[in-house]
Order: sequence, then C-alpha cells, then structure tokens
Amino acid sequence: MRCRVNHLRFVLAVAGGRAGVTLAAIVALAACSGAPSLAAHRAPSLAAHRAAVAKPPPPVNMHGYGTVSATLPGCTTATQPAPELPGSLVTLTRMPDMSVRILTKPPVTQSLPNIPFGVAVMPDDRWGFVTLGASVGVVRIGAVGPARLVRQIGTKNGRGVLSNSAGAVLTPNGRYLLAVNPLVDGITVISTAAAERGGKDAILGQLTVPGGRLSGVIEVAVTPDGRYAFVSEEDADRVAVFNLSRALAGHYGTSSYVGAIPAQLAPVGLAVSPDGRWLYSTSEAMRSTGNVGSLTVISVERAETDPARSVITRVPAGCNPVRVITSNDGRVVWVTARASDALLAFSASALADGSRHPLLASIRVGELPVGIGLARDGQLLVIADSDRFDIPGEHANLAVVDVAGMLVGRPALLGYLPSGAFPRDIASGPGGQLLLVANHNSNQLETVRLDGLP
Repeated sequence: MRCRVNHLRFVLAVAGGRAGVTLAAIVALAACSGAPSLAAHRAPSLAAHRAAVAKPPPPVNMHGYGTVSATLPGCTTATQPAPELPGSLVTLTRMPDMSVRILTKPPVTQSLPNIPFGVAVMPDDRWGFVTLGASVGVVRIGAVGPARLVRQIGTKNGRGVLSNSAGAVLTPNGRYLLAVNPLVDGITVISTAAAERGGKDAILGQLTVPGGRLSGVIEVAVTPDGRYAFVSEEDADRVAVFNLSRALAGHYGTSSYVGAIPAQLAPVGLAVSPDGRWLYSTSEAMRSTGNVGSLTVISVERAETDPARSVITRVPAGCNPVRVITSNDGRVVWVTARASDALLAFSASALADGSRHPLLASIRVGELPVGIGLARDGQLLVIADSDRFDIPGEHANLAVVDVAGMLVGRPALLGYLPSGAFPRDIASGPGGQLLLVANHNSNQLETVRLDGLP
C-alpha cells in the first residue's frame, strides 16, 4: 500500500529575499497516495479488461447509464461506458514550472513541474487554493474562463525547509487554509485574507507531533465549529488529532497535538459529518493480503479527548477506498472505491447504529476513481476517474452522477466530462455550480462550471 517517491535535493533561490539566502528543499518528483503496484492492484488479466471495455454501452434512457446495486462491488477493471458531456463546461490552467538549483558539482539550474494535489474554493467563489509541490498556489476565479494563478506561498517547516504539499481544506468560516505537508512536518496554517492580498504574513504556523514528524500525511479535515483538525497518516496507519483552536491562539508546533486514532492499512480519506458528531475515514485495505478496504466511523467527541478509543465501527467499503464525503444534510456518506471503479453510498444512521447492512447503493464509474465533490447544492456528484496507472484502452475523466437517481436505484451516471491526466482532488464552492480539480500528472488546475449542464 505504500508509495515509493523519488526525492531530489535542491536549493531554491528566494525571490525578493536577502541576497544569497537559499532554502534547502526536498521535492517529490512522483507524489502518490499509497497505491500498490499495478500488478497487486488489478488482479484481472489485460485480456479480460479489453473484453470488458469492448462491450457496447447500455441503451439510452432518460435517467442515465449503468446499473445501481445495493451490494458491495469487487475488484474490477471494467468501467462503465457513458456519453461524453460538453467539453465547453471545463477550462484548464497549466501550472508554471518552478526554477530550482540542484545540488550537483557544479550546481545546475533546472525547471521542475508544479504538481497539483489538494484544492479548496473560498465561500465567495472568487478565490481558490491549490497545493503545488513545495508551495500553495493562490488562484483568482472569474465569472468565465479558467482560474488564474496569482501567486505562490512556500510551505516551509520550522527548519526553513520547503516541503511537498498534499491535501488542503478551509476552515468553515473560510478564514484559514490547512495545507498538508507529507514529506516534512504536518499541517501548515495559512491566513486566507493575507494570502489573497499577497501579505508576507500569510503563513501563521505549523501543526506537528512530538518527537518526530507525521508519516505520509494525505488528507485533512476540520470540525464544523473549527476547533479540531484531523490528518490521515497513510504510512503509519493512524489519524492524528490536533486542537486547532489552541494553535490559532498562538500555540503552534507540538502543543496542539492531542493524539492518534488507530486505523487499518493506508488511511487516506477524511470527512466530518455536518453536525460534527462523526469523523469518517477510509483505509485502502483491511489486511496486507487483499485489496478490500474499510470505512471507519469515529466519535468526534471521543477523538477530542481520547483518540485511541474513539472508533465506533468499521465496515467493508469495496476495493481500495480512498476518498469520502457526506451529503449536505449528513444522511449519506459517499466513498470512492478506486480498485472497484465504483462510487458507494452508505446510510449515516445505519453506520452510527452498527447495522450490518449500511450500504445504500453502488454504481460503477470510470477508471480508478479518487476525488469526489458535491455539485448543484448536492444534486450531483462529480468523481475524478484518475486512470493513474494508464490502463490500456482507458483514460482519465470526470464522472457526473445524479444523486437522487442513484439513491432510488435508477441508472444514475449522466456521462463524463474531460479532464487532464490523473485528476486527483475536487473542491466546490457553496452552491456547487463551480468546481476546481487538481490534474496531478498534467500539472493543470481544471475549472468546471456546471450551469451549462442540461
């Protein structure tokens, strides 16, 4: 389940800084999210895969494509055919390369790509943020056209070392951005107002753990009251808990660390219920010998005081579940099962009650779904079909799913929007008419506007 990342040491000249000042940095040339090798990930043969994708699409009907099931999907390479939706709904912005000085003899200056990972959209739909390798990008969102990169903020740790950023999330009031740094320390806390105006005081501090660094952090979530933050440690099989209120009061570093919630193998996705009672966490596998993963339900109240004893229940969640979100009212928990090529819907009440049958519905989508976002006030879901392993005959795209149709068992896959290579994370604004997508392998930020969707 662990990623293998090649590291490159370099010195990055600081624009506008003191003469001769440099920062030692570590940049990941191939960021990943704990994926196993292709052979371990996809058991069916290539011949079986080609036979599956060669099947004709199902007949057109007024509701959508594909079969909705109330049973957990297995591991598969067979994606769901569906029509292409208008490409005019999306625009792409190429993230500029960063100039680095590599520590060779003699030193060499080289351009390295800014690799998008996490995204966030401000409540006013006018500003957004994207994590880019060793920085957080501040983007301006206009009424039309692509989002525009305005500036970059280096995410330094306490030793002055730049780190490779991963997931990102805004606090509910939109005042702070939490950006995850998987290679160095933990979470960087950024003032969104200062970031928008280009202030030098945008970085407020870091959340770290005593006695060392966090291990393979990927996703971050915040309680609705903004008091606590959680970060998944993929390489340590746990979820770290921080008292965010204490940190914002000036107690950064290790003093805001509360403890860790035990997880199964490779925890990645995190989401807090709208009422603040539950934290949902996905783990890519329940044991080292298989791909079937789990969805864990955690008591937020317990996690704030006794994280080690806060797990309420765990349920199977398809093969390699990697992201989780909730519906706006908190009644449905949505999970992308990457190695099942599927979207799953769970009943939040059944999960909390420990029901043996919490699954409401599942539907097959595109190749290796990862990111997931709500759109149109929760009426639609947009899923990032990553195709991160470049399966022959497949390609990356964005699946659009009708929520109401899926929950009543109707074919609900409306079709696919185009994307760049390896769409990874998705963030939407308040009304869900606009979404930002991080296209990891093509170094693009994608803007999706759904007001033109039929």
